[in-house]
Amino acid sequence: MEQIDTSHQTKEKLAVKVSAVSIVVNVILSLLKLAAGIIGKSSAMISDAVHSASDVFSTIVVVIGVKMSEKEADENHPYGHERLECAAAVILAVSLAAVGAGIGVSGIKKIAAGNYQMLNIPGRLPLFAAVISIAAKEWMFWYTRSAARKVNSGALMADAWHHRSDALSSLGSFAGILFARIGFPVMDSVAGVVISVCILKVAWDIFKDGLDKMVDHSCDSDTEQQIRDTAGSVKGVEGIDDLKTRLFGDKIYVDMEILVQRELKLGEAHEIAEEVHHNIEEKFPTCKHCMVHVNPTEK
Repeated sequence: MEQIDTSHQTKEKLAVKVSAVSIVVNVILSLLKLAAGIIGKSSAMISDAVHSASDVFSTIVVVIGVKMSEKEADENHPYGHERLECAAAVILAVSLAAVGAGIGVSGIKKIAAGNYQMLNIPGRLPLFAAVISIAAKEWMFWYTRSAARKVNSGALMADAWHHRSDALSSLGSFAGILFARIGFPVMDSVAGVVISVCILKVAWDIFKDGLDKMVDHSCDSDTEQQIRDTAGSVKGVEGIDDLKTRLFGDKIYVDMEILVQRELKLGEAHEIAEEVHHNIEEKFPTCKHCMVHVNPTEK
């Protein structure tokens, strides 16, 4: 199992560091691609520049979401604020979908106009800008994803996939511009539509993941089986009567009913339940709390 650091200080510090790098890279790429799109007369590259600019907004949303989610539990929020990070991911997904839809509608309008001979043939500059963007955004994807896994951050992971969608956008731009330059000018607009589809797909995945974590979605079956195995390995546990898990932001809550010998004294049964509780929380760093109920075996 991959080592995960769940401390508030580490998570917030890493999120701020990654986000600062992301903002600098996106600002530079946005200006580069916008200039290349205008000078090189490429609508696909201009659309790609808008997509990169939207990443700056999404990164700011991620930082705010992580900072708010790491607030300690209080009287009005006894279970903490982890779901605010999910809310940030959902906001990011909606904004990403809006950008994707806008790019798609623009491309479709140009294709529907049908005046392909009137379209400008892109220059070489947008091609070079696309290559630089693909390399930079793919690096940002791996860099951000690594950080997200290290601290189990849904918002950072959403931002990582936002970088990947930008890399795909630039790849689509490159293909469209290349085809436009060799005699198919409409492909520059077609590339914009393909880019929009990729962006919308990523937006949906981010939205679904954030929503699942906000509505008490259960853990995956492999994780639940590992939890069962961990509990079952404790001496004195005769079986698992029931197991319920739920995602709460980037944390897991576990509710479990274990079976112990009916003849055991209350104190002995309690010690077994406590061992199960501690073992699960130790093995699963993202488990915020494990509640264990004891059931006696039948006579």
